[in-house]
Amino acid sequence: MSISASFKDQEIFVTGGTGFVGKALIEKLLRSCPSLGKIYVLLRPKKGVAIEQRLEDVLNSKLFDRLRREQPQTISKVVPIAGDCMKLGLGISETDLAKLTNVNVVYHSAASVRFDDPLAKAILLNTRATHELVKLALQWKQLKAFIHVSTTYSNPTVIDVEERIYPPYADWRTTIKLAETYDQQTLDIFNLKYSSFQPNSYTFTKSLAEHVANDYRDRLPILIFRPSIVISTLEEPVPGWADNFNGPIGMLVACGVGILRSQNCDPHIVADFVPADVVARALVIAAASYLKKPPAKDQPIDVVNCAVSNISPISMGQVIDIGKRYIRQNPFEKTLWLPGGSITMCPVLHFVRFITMHIMMAIVVDTLLRLSNEKPFLLKLQRRIFAAFQALRVFANTEWHFSNDNMRALHDNVPKEELATFGFLQHANINYVDFFQNGIRGAKEFLMNESPESSSGARFRMKVFYVLDYLCRAIVYGFLLRLVYRLAVRVFMT
Repeated sequence: MSISASFKDQEIFVTGGTGFVGKALIEKLLRSCPSLGKIYVLLRPKKGVAIEQRLEDVLNSKLFDRLRREQPQTISKVVPIAGDCMKLGLGISETDLAKLTNVNVVYHSAASVRFDDPLAKAILLNTRATHELVKLALQWKQLKAFIHVSTTYSNPTVIDVEERIYPPYADWRTTIKLAETYDQQTLDIFNLKYSSFQPNSYTFTKSLAEHVANDYRDRLPILIFRPSIVISTLEEPVPGWADNFNGPIGMLVACGVGILRSQNCDPHIVADFVPADVVARALVIAAASYLKKPPAKDQPIDVVNCAVSNISPISMGQVIDIGKRYIRQNPFEKTLWLPGGSITMCPVLHFVRFITMHIMMAIVVDTLLRLSNEKPFLLKLQRRIFAAFQALRVFANTEWHFSNDNMRALHDNVPKEELATFGFLQHANINYVDFFQNGIRGAKEFLMNESPESSSGARFRMKVFYVLDYLCRAIVYGFLLRLVYRLAVRVFMT
């Protein structure tokens, strides 16, 4: 049976459907498996915005342009379900629960991906929500596949990560009880010790969520799917699509507009970046494998590391070099200064650069904005960038190695006639120059709301910034040389 045919008339429930991975997954399912039954998407009602409107906004985004051209009839198969992963029972009403009775496939991708979230919030959203969904899934008698989306960094103390469950850092039931019982201030006091000194609340609570899934492996057809750092699309539905500034694309955008000049990390670290469309394809294949053949109940839980660093490696230094080269050829419209900067492993040098190139520049720009009666923003933005990189410091200076035999096996299960649609190892040797060129164009179009190609005005400003940058460097270096000369003269004269 083909992968597409295995989804025929199947009803699917998706959490995190408005997130990066969730949107890519829904688009892929609708376009490549048009015979599926329905896709129920859990949506949190927002003040003044109905869930129907939220779903319509997602489906009307540029990501779904190709779907509207090729399979427009499938869009009506997406059904919103009001709920909230922070609430017990996911906040789903009895009326909506009745709609989910015949669900065959569950994709649980809802999570807080903020590394600096308070512990209580991360526990409730990442760990307890998984347990709440598992309890609901136990009532769905037609369920054939439960795909729990985790992360390859759920066990950050393990450098060589295999496709298996690792010992827990804490008991997930006790942890949920603590989050339900104590206030945030109390939890913060013993956060580090209780979490076994995990780098952040995200990895800790995602690790606990894996153990929730593992404890129910004999009662539900659960598979743990661990993507690494998910970045812009490689090929479909359009190259370079992204919906957030996370990962290397955000770093390249910050460099491209001239506000990120230095970063303290190891340029030789081989990072693990996996394109969003590769993740979506692997998620579809994983569920299809369970639809075709249920997993054995007396076996360890299936774990898939969706990671590609041992297939298409690239270092952080190479990412920056590629980005600087092509951003200058295709600059952003909102550039504040010449794109540049570099990575350094020396914290002292980074601190000097941060003060001179980030903080002082932000003060100057914000002062000019105040004088022109405009709202200042750059100093506040620099604080946010600094806080974000502080949270990511461990990941920017550590190289993990992820085994991915199970991921490769997913590709091997794809029928030959569907390799172009669902296969992903045919893209094993990623041309990262082309990839990040498309990523920059995608960032301009989907994140910055600009034309994918730069205007003549943006290219002219880039030439001006070149001249200004050299002038400023000449002035600074001239001042430093003069200062050194004067000090030398004083030393030798005395």
